[in-house]
Amino acid sequence: MHTRRIGPFTSSAIGLGCMSLSYAYGVPPPPEQGERVLLAALDAGVTHFDTAALYGYGSNEELVGRVLKPHRQKILLASKGGMAGVQFPDGLKRVIDGRPEAIRRNCEDSLRRLQTDVIDLYYLHRFDKTVPIEDSVGEMSRLIERGLVRTLGLSEVSATTLRRAHAVHPIAAVQTEYSLWTRNPEIAVLQACRELGTAFVAFSPVARKFLSGQLMDLDTLHSSDIRRGMPRFAPDTYAANLKLLPAYLAVAKEVGCTPAQLALAWLLHQGPDIIPIPGTTSVDHVREDMDAAQVQLSPAVLQKLDALINHTTVVGPRYSAQSQSEVDTEMF
Repeated sequence: MHTRRIGPFTSSAIGLGCMSLSYAYGVPPPPEQGERVLLAALDAGVTHFDTAALYGYGSNEELVGRVLKPHRQKILLASKGGMAGVQFPDGLKRVIDGRPEAIRRNCEDSLRRLQTDVIDLYYLHRFDKTVPIEDSVGEMSRLIERGLVRTLGLSEVSATTLRRAHAVHPIAAVQTEYSLWTRNPEIAVLQACRELGTAFVAFSPVARKFLSGQLMDLDTLHSSDIRRGMPRFAPDTYAANLKLLPAYLAVAKEVGCTPAQLALAWLLHQGPDIIPIPGTTSVDHVREDMDAAQVQLSPAVLQKLDALINHTTVVGPRYSAQSQSEVDTEMF
């Protein structure tokens, strides 16, 4: 596995996003399957594992902590706070809370679930627009002073917010959705990251399965799958986006790799500071994804891909209006 840098750490060029092992895409797999996926990622050379307090309302951190505890010294462990499950009379609900006391509580809870004394990379999962970013990041810097966290990250933030945060404490990584079909980071965030020496961690790098070429029928999605609420996956919109796939699949065949590997290789070719973190519930797909680090793309292929799938050819926004209001990123 090739490597890349995140702050003081060496990361595998491709990490593992652990969310889908416990959350978001319908009924999660049983814990034993999640364990097999995590161990397969280790065997494939992955050293960068990404989780969050939100995923499964803590159950994902518990899974990651239990399985990876024996390997703790060999991995870069990343988690997130500032958005977590909160118990209400009518059940657990997702709450964005960037207040210092919430961040402190989230971090301490995550450390317990992860069975570790320190989190290598700790993100603010969402910028709480009711709390100055300086206050949230200030508290996160105090977590470093206490020895609970080693470096700081931000998720789904604009270039302006990144600069404000970085003025309080160096930001080692920004995590945002980035793929051929989600180009928002190219507006300003990528450039800001490069100016500040901040790594860019790309989640949903295979476009929530679209770029794998294996999601042809939306009826296969579980009723609780978050994609059912995303505009790009609305039936008519998705039908329009599927028209982009035949030409894309032809490029993968030309290169001699799988469609998912092509998506990941495209990201790796966008710069040495970009680390994709694909997620999967399949051991075979873990191995397939990690082999993408070996795929070389010519300038002609990169140009062909850029012209084929981009913000002008993809139909629909990535989030609903409500979900978009909760993120702090530039829109096309």
